[in-house]
Amino acid sequence: MKKIIYIYLLSTICAFAQVGINTTTPVQEVHVAGATESVRIEGLNTTNNVDNLGIGSSTRVYANANGDLVLGSSLETIELLLDVENYLVDGNNTNGASNNQILQTGGGNGYTATGVQNDIPGSIFTLTKNAIVEVNYSISWSVEINSSSRISDNRARIIQTGLYFKKLNVGTGLYENILVDVDGNFINSGPWCIASNAGGCTEIGGLLAINGQFYNNGHGKHGEHENFQNTGSDYVKLGPGTYYAMFAGQIAVGSTVGSGAAKMYLGSGSSDELQIIAHYYY
Repeated sequence: MKKIIYIYLLSTICAFAQVGINTTTPVQEVHVAGATESVRIEGLNTTNNVDNLGIGSSTRVYANANGDLVLGSSLETIELLLDVENYLVDGNNTNGASNNQILQTGGGNGYTATGVQNDIPGSIFTLTKNAIVEVNYSISWSVEINSSSRISDNRARIIQTGLYFKKLNVGTGLYENILVDVDGNFINSGPWCIASNAGGCTEIGGLLAINGQFYNNGHGKHGEHENFQNTGSDYVKLGPGTYYAMFAGQIAVGSTVGSGAAKMYLGSGSSDELQIIAHYYY
C-alpha cells in the first residue's frame, strides 16, 4: 500500500511541474532566466526552413491553429507592392493647361493634385491585411513662366511635393481619397487641402512624405529650370483593400505681385521613381 501511495504522489508532483532554465524557481511552465539568454529552435533556422529570410534579416514567428510555432512566409511578413520608374506621364513646356502643371500661389498653402500615371493598371496594388505601408519616391520637376520665358526675378520660391492614396470603394467602384489610417487617425495630422480655387479648398487628402526645396533665379534663360528632383519617405498604417498613389505639389512665393504667372511641372522628366512596401503585422 505504501508503494502505491508514493507512486501516486510522485505522478501528481510531475503533472504540475514547471521547467526552469538557469533558475530553480520558475514562474511559468517554461521559464528561461537570464538577461541575455534566448531560445534556439533549429527547425526554424535558415538551413532547415525555407521561410527563414536568412543572414542579416529577421523573420516573424507565428502560432498556428494547433499552437505550434511557425515562420511566416516572406509574403506574410513583407511585400514589395510597387517599384516603378517614370511613374508619371512626362509633360512640360506646353504653354497652357497640362495634367502636371501647378500654378504659383502666395502664402505657401496652394497644393495641387496633379500628374497621371504612365501605367494606370500597373499602379494599382492590394493589401491583403493590415500593414504598415512604407513609401519612397523621387519625382522630377521643372519651373518657368512659359515655354519661352524663365523666372528671372530672383525671388525665393518653395517647391513642395507629397503623396496621397486613393482607395477603391467596393460599393461604388470608385477610388476615393483616404483621410485616416486603419486606427481612425488623420494621416499626417491632416486632412490636407490638395486642390483649391478662389472659393477655397475643393479636395482634401491624406498627404504623406512631404518634402521640398527653395528655387530662385535672377538670370532668366541662363539659369537652370529643369531636371530637379524632390525625394520623400514616410509610413502609414492601412487596412485591407485596393489602392493607388497620387502626387500633389505647390510652388509658392511670398507675394505674387509682379512675379509673373510662374508654373511648376511635376513629373516633367523621365526619372520619377516610386516604391511602396507593405510590412504586414496581423
